[in-house]
Amino acid sequence: MNKSMLGVIDATTYHESLEDLLINRSLAAVPIAGRYRLIDFILSNMVNSGIHSVAIFPKYQYRSLMDHLGSGKNWDLNRKRDGLFFFPAPVVDSVDQGMGSFNHFAHHMDYFRRSKQKYALISNCNTIFTTDFNPLLKRHIETGAEITKMNHQDKSMEIYLMETSMLIDLIETRGETGYTCMRDVVEDPAGKLRVCDYQYLGYVERIQCIQSYFNASMNLLKSECWKQLFRKEYPVLTKVKDEPPTRYQKGASVKNAIIANGCFIEGDVKESTVFRGVKIGSGSTVSNSIIMQKSQVGENCVLEYVILDKDVKIEDNVRLVGSPENPIVIKKGMIQGALMNS
Repeated sequence: MNKSMLGVIDATTYHESLEDLLINRSLAAVPIAGRYRLIDFILSNMVNSGIHSVAIFPKYQYRSLMDHLGSGKNWDLNRKRDGLFFFPAPVVDSVDQGMGSFNHFAHHMDYFRRSKQKYALISNCNTIFTTDFNPLLKRHIETGAEITKMNHQDKSMEIYLMETSMLIDLIETRGETGYTCMRDVVEDPAGKLRVCDYQYLGYVERIQCIQSYFNASMNLLKSECWKQLFRKEYPVLTKVKDEPPTRYQKGASVKNAIIANGCFIEGDVKESTVFRGVKIGSGSTVSNSIIMQKSQVGENCVLEYVILDKDVKIEDNVRLVGSPENPIVIKKGMIQGALMNS
């Protein structure tokens, strides 16, 4: 029996509350946990489940996402047969129709028709969790369901499994049925398709706003959350970058923090995530914060409940203090000086 699966990742999701982090990138490419992007988790889950053909459907600001994914080599998807496919939304398709837009899929029907995988796994790009999808497939077959949707704590994860032929049929008949996306299909009270649930019991974080992004980053500083997400048997794969180890100068202090490679730390860092190539000057304190790649924090600064996007420069003697409910976000490439802060 053909039990192979096709991976379909909808990377069109956009949330206005995340606007400050989405000016130059799509949601799928938002950095997290020091060296990863949000899409790394679902993509790694698919690869670790034996899925060798994955299609990415992006829409907004996807240059950064394409740069991150490249040929798919870091996920073993640079293959002569199957592999990684990239299908941007046409410009004319400007209406947001929800996760798994059939109009978007319809523009790339050849991909689905040529696929030899019997089943299609459709997922969003902004849920971080670690799993093997084969138990989901097993339950789908055992129950005889036409669509199986993954839930966590009785809430939909917006991950769906069905036969590829059924997905093709849903796309082709969207004009007759009125279904615009996968959510329409599974939530239709008058629907004729048999939809079954699969409860996922592991650790899950869904990134839909600045608050959820900040909370997820802080939760990953807890060993119990980190161990559930980063499991040896299911590695989270990402783009490999060769950079030197982080340098800790005399007097530097780091407590319960994620520090990526290539950093230069002179000050104090606690309860924070620091990405690659970040510099934190002497006398500065960074706590409960997220400092993204190649940002610079000057001397004698205080940063608390702050999110610095990539390439941000904080000059000397700057004090930025947000709150757990409302962290301060500094956009990519901005310069923040003491005079601006007064």
